[in-house]
Amino acid sequence: MRIIVVGCGKVGQTIVAQLSKENHDISIIDTDAGVVMSTTNSYDVMGVVGSGVSYDVMREAGIEAADLLIAVTDSDERNLLSCLLAKQVAGCNTIARVRSPIYGDELRLIRGALGLSMTINPEFAAAREIARILRVPSAIKVETFARGRVELLKVEIAEHSILDNCALMDVDGKVGADVLVCAVERGESVMIPNGRFVLQAGDTISVIMPTENVRQFFNNIGEKSKKIRSAMLLGGGKVSFYLAELLLKTGIEVKIVETDEERCEELAEMLPGAIVIHGDATDQNVLLEEGLADIDAVVTLTGIDEANIFLSLFARSVSEAKIITKVNRLSFDKIIDSFDLGSIIYPKRITADNIVRYVRAMQNSYGTNVETMYNIIENRVEALEFLVREDADYTDVPLAELDIRENVLIAAISRAGETIQPNGQTRIQKGDSVIVVTTEKGANDLGELVRRK
Repeated sequence: MRIIVVGCGKVGQTIVAQLSKENHDISIIDTDAGVVMSTTNSYDVMGVVGSGVSYDVMREAGIEAADLLIAVTDSDERNLLSCLLAKQVAGCNTIARVRSPIYGDELRLIRGALGLSMTINPEFAAAREIARILRVPSAIKVETFARGRVELLKVEIAEHSILDNCALMDVDGKVGADVLVCAVERGESVMIPNGRFVLQAGDTISVIMPTENVRQFFNNIGEKSKKIRSAMLLGGGKVSFYLAELLLKTGIEVKIVETDEERCEELAEMLPGAIVIHGDATDQNVLLEEGLADIDAVVTLTGIDEANIFLSLFARSVSEAKIITKVNRLSFDKIIDSFDLGSIIYPKRITADNIVRYVRAMQNSYGTNVETMYNIIENRVEALEFLVREDADYTDVPLAELDIRENVLIAAISRAGETIQPNGQTRIQKGDSVIVVTTEKGANDLGELVRRK
């Protein structure tokens, strides 16, 4: 596909990095010549220096032949105008990053009026993921499929867990529920295991199961997590605002600690149900005085990664709270992931994943759509949900008789509201949502991974 990315800040760079791996013809536009040069030197893309709302600049970038324009500058208005211009000139698909809460209620109207294919708000997407994790606090990460009927959870196996030294074929019997371990991280190794694989304490496993089995799974492995009733958000930026809105709706008590007095007044006005504290979120005494030791969840959301990391480590040392850490920079993710920071949220990566999923859905050609896509182990393992829209050579054939590519696991099938844990005799049917876990990157269609022998 021919794709133009307008704006090469952190989000734009992350999008370009992912899409360039999937062999798209990419052009970038940015007003900063140094950023354009750096990006073109790092990736196989064409760069144009200039404004994304200039017709001449867009034409130089190849707008008339483009299939998709993605506008992710730091200005919502420029992004919307770039998309409007692209739609008028080329009639191509358009995606705009829109971050400001003031557009929240009007976004559907704006999207329809401007003919936008998609809008993405990195801060809201991050807040939604944090809220999802807080719903299942024993998990490191929570992803949902099949309109919420299937969940993929990332869990670390504790010492003396019933899963320690347990073969995968025995997991269902141990936990008393239908679950499937679809990926295992052990040290630097990542595996899609078979039934004979033996789990060990310290492994981080990705487990997929029907949503109704989640509580039973955690109870039976000895992780009886209490429901989150209170949360402290350190930092009062956009993610905090969106997250507080989501948590308050579920009855969770919310405290926000913010340094800037004017921002505190804004938050107090917009979030009358929250407790907004004017104080230095990096001051240990302030946090302890506000009850950090007794809070159920701590989410570090300042604009400085280093502050978030140290705050999470401090919270870990003085409380038993569920810890969630927001990190903006991706360059040191391996080092950061080695710290005991609880669940780590990368808003830029979440945004890029959403956009890549849309791009793949545009490319489908064999009768399936990519409905959902998650990098469950960054740059190594993906979980994809395909909607089977029509009959194909792999439908109505037992899985045992299909040629399923190596390192591809059919993890679950959702059919008419029922979740099926597949076996060799299971048949994929038209209308199914098929959830696949794979180390293969860039799959756009189920037919690329599963074929008739």
